[in-house]
Amino acid sequence: MNVYKNIDEIKFNKSNILTVGTFDGVHLGHQHVINDLKKYSEQNNLTPLLITIDPHPQIVLNKKPDFTLLTNIDERLYLLNKFGIENIFVIPFDKSFSEISPVDFVKEYLFNKIGFSHILIGYDHFFGKNRGGDKNLLDNLSLELDFKVDMVSELENNEHKISSTSIRKLIASGDLEVAIQLLGYSYLVSGEVVVGDKRGRTIGLPTANIEPDNSIKLIPLNGVYFVSSIIKGQKYYGMCNIGLRPTFTDGIKRTIETNFFDFNDEIYGENLNIEFHKFIRNEQKFNNLSAFLEQISKDKEMCKSLIK
Repeated sequence: MNVYKNIDEIKFNKSNILTVGTFDGVHLGHQHVINDLKKYSEQNNLTPLLITIDPHPQIVLNKKPDFTLLTNIDERLYLLNKFGIENIFVIPFDKSFSEISPVDFVKEYLFNKIGFSHILIGYDHFFGKNRGGDKNLLDNLSLELDFKVDMVSELENNEHKISSTSIRKLIASGDLEVAIQLLGYSYLVSGEVVVGDKRGRTIGLPTANIEPDNSIKLIPLNGVYFVSSIIKGQKYYGMCNIGLRPTFTDGIKRTIETNFFDFNDEIYGENLNIEFHKFIRNEQKFNNLSAFLEQISKDKEMCKSLIK
């Protein structure tokens, strides 16, 4: 995968086919665009280039102070690579960039500096200052600059709109399984394995404590989940608790603790992607350690039954 973070790193190529978007979540709708990008590039012997932006405009422009991300940039790149994108340009978004007019963005930034003969956009994509650019503007510019424009149709779901906004709402409200259906993959949280209080080891339940890479990453609701992760090239399943650990502490900081089955190695400092497959139960406070361990044993059996 080739990832460019400076426009000067990109060699001008008139035979590019571009698509531009935030792609937060890389959900089924985004995958629909990606599939068309790959299809058109193969049919027309063009070089596909996906353009995304980081940080997210909502963060830079602070229009929604409580805004959360489905994917930080590393997670986004991981998923884009997983879905077959080889060339990605990450535009470093700031307030100065947000002032570029839609026409200048297409003519001066994309057409003259990067080069393209074909551009592909999602049905609801807007770009440039105040999101003033749309397919009509591209169609007009295509007559002047001689390039082709295609719009990818909306991918329909009978009950839910497939969008980053709707998926954020589903995860925030605890409807993880529907969110996973719209994402097309299990929701993931990445972060570094950090040192915790090591209480789990004393009760036969060692856990990897994950510190998310981004403070505004959307974390699922408190509770126990069936999860998995690739550790040193091998896939391990486990159960993860998100919450305040009320049986043991009166803390106010949420933690993400995962007990991986049949795994006991030290992995402090490692970066892991934790994939959340299924919600098991709400976090709860137990009267004593015995009651806690009894429930944990049930949780473990439930998670193991889901592996197959």
